[in-house]
Amino acid sequence: MQTPLELRHLRTLLALREAGNLSRAAQLLNLTQSALSHQLKGLEDHYGTELFERKSSPLSFGVAGQRLLKLAELVLPQIDEADRDVRKLVEGSAGQLRIAVECHTCFDWLMPAMDAFRERWPEVELDIVSGFQADPVGLLHQDRAELAIVSDVDAEESGVAVHPLFSFEIVALLPKGHPLLAKPWLEAEDFAAQAYIHYPVPDEMLDLVRSVLKPAGVTPPRRTSELTVAMLQLVASGRGFAALPLWAVEGYLARGYVARQRIGPSGLTGRLYAVSTGRLAAKPFLADFVRIMRETSLVNLGGVSLL
Repeated sequence: MQTPLELRHLRTLLALREAGNLSRAAQLLNLTQSALSHQLKGLEDHYGTELFERKSSPLSFGVAGQRLLKLAELVLPQIDEADRDVRKLVEGSAGQLRIAVECHTCFDWLMPAMDAFRERWPEVELDIVSGFQADPVGLLHQDRAELAIVSDVDAEESGVAVHPLFSFEIVALLPKGHPLLAKPWLEAEDFAAQAYIHYPVPDEMLDLVRSVLKPAGVTPPRRTSELTVAMLQLVASGRGFAALPLWAVEGYLARGYVARQRIGPSGLTGRLYAVSTGRLAAKPFLADFVRIMRETSLVNLGGVSLL
């Protein structure tokens, strides 16, 4: 008896388990949710049973789904390893990947991605350029880095390749019980009379300033801190407000240390990109690292959408 079971079905089931729902799994696989549902429905029709409970959160797999997951766990790592081995033989595997970062909170998701990459590509020398970098893309041109993690890209930048990573919501952090928490969202004028606590970086790297405060001509008093926890301590003690990625402060919010508020009716969206040197763009290990960064962020960070 022939089976319709293909590698794509096994990858889909693993993505469902990792992502926890259809929407996030579709992003992982670069599919529409409709295409993903159609693929799964065809497989379920063939076996005459549902593979998972769609209304559970996270998804709960039935007996048939669990059996196929075991197959996926066995087969897919071997397929991926063989694919990497062939590409290494053909194109070479050794290389260097020095990463420059402009984002203070990026290490929360970057370090797990680096750990996963080292397991897959032990021949590649992976390192982070020490210290905060105000112009990480500039280091690429100076041959001081091969990859930069940035929040904005210059469309006219030459000699580099841009790899979109993910978008995320930036929220305002306020002391618990603050009057502004009663509003449905915050506008630029709400920030005028209280201190804005932020990292010591140029204004063009602060999404709140660039997209909200500056266009409205609002200039609140400022206070800077290198550490996220120090910023939130100042917020908790009523010294001002901060604006940070939701995924970077979820732990503090869960413990009730501070409170969050949406910025604008649709929220304030931040974005992250990886920018590589042009000569490195075609290397298989770089493509794999970009994929790992995207997947680990989507699976592990709340409120993230792939670009």
